[in-house]
Amino acid sequence: MTAHLIDAMVSLATLMEEESEKLSRSPYLPELGEIAGAKLRLAGRIEAEVARMKREKPDDWLENVDVEEREQLADASRSLRDASEINARILSRQIDLSAEMMAAIAAEAQRLTGSRSISYGACGGIAGVDVSAPISINTRL
Repeated sequence: MTAHLIDAMVSLATLMEEESEKLSRSPYLPELGEIAGAKLRLAGRIEAEVARMKREKPDDWLENVDVEEREQLADASRSLRDASEINARILSRQIDLSAEMMAAIAAEAQRLTGSRSISYGACGGIAGVDVSAPISINTRL
């Protein structure tokens, strides 16, 4: 009854562990988009399986699972939780590093181009506005 659910949970945990390992070695992964897509599909499978089981046994499907399957489900849940926590930390760190890098590049581009706008007001006052420098982003990352 829970074999498809357990399989999807184990697959998602394994995929997250592999992604975390790869990201800890190198910040650039050309296959990152494919990994994210696979994670979304597996999460969708998990949701679909849980919804199916709730539809088939609306009272309490978990109570109808035998002891061995319940142990497997618990192990898969713990494995998925642990892999998710590690994966979330690594991805959060990568996002923070990327944001800091983009801010540093923008600041340097602004410094080099001198893109500061100065205008005179009606009463002779000077107002300075920092205009953000245009940056191109490599979308293949």
